[in-house]
Amino acid sequence: MTVDILAIGVHPDDVELACAGTVLKHISLGYSVAIVDLTQGELGTRGTPEGRLAEAAAAAKILGVKSRRNLGMEDGFFEISRENKLAIAREIRLHRPKIILANAIEDRHPDHGRAAKLVNDSIFISGLKQVALYDEDGKDLERWRPQQTYHYIQDRYIEPDLVVDISGFLEGKMKAIRAFASQFHDPASEEPDSPISTPDFLQFVEARAKGYGRSIGVEYGEGFTAARTVGTGDLGNLV
Repeated sequence: MTVDILAIGVHPDDVELACAGTVLKHISLGYSVAIVDLTQGELGTRGTPEGRLAEAAAAAKILGVKSRRNLGMEDGFFEISRENKLAIAREIRLHRPKIILANAIEDRHPDHGRAAKLVNDSIFISGLKQVALYDEDGKDLERWRPQQTYHYIQDRYIEPDLVVDISGFLEGKMKAIRAFASQFHDPASEEPDSPISTPDFLQFVEARAKGYGRSIGVEYGEGFTAARTVGTGDLGNLV
């Protein structure tokens, strides 16, 4: 189950909306990626938990990720608790990623910032030798911490520490987003409107990618903040 990048989202579709282009770009470069969703998004205004799971599976297939798992935490009410920290720490040890992508550190939806804090706490727990965690076969999982955690930027604008060039991958990103058809504009739908079901929301997603791309001189980009200072041994690798 080990991967290079583990993308964690508190709701199914968080990863697609905020960093699907980065996922697609890195898979094209030979990196392996897995997704872990913390909740089923059961408090969402539109759709059903069962439908969201099916949509998440379809999106994962479009993205080409190695696996996608759902931890079944309580949407809207999950806590930064011992149980939840251990559940995420277990996923980190199972996947042993070099990089974790996680929710925005602050956003309109309170679950996003709380999930960012929960993931960071879980990363710390995952690296503690005295915390015992086991796989499905009862095998001890060795402690693990990623090299870096990047928090993707969601609804509210945050000045990024890093922008990933996703030029050439916007179409794939939007296809993965549209796999969550229950959540977005459908003129035939009789469900209540939500902040992301307006006709212009997906245009906003594309415009955000255009704006981040422009900031680094490329067509499209996705922005991230870093959990700790970004370092390099080769300035030539930076845009």
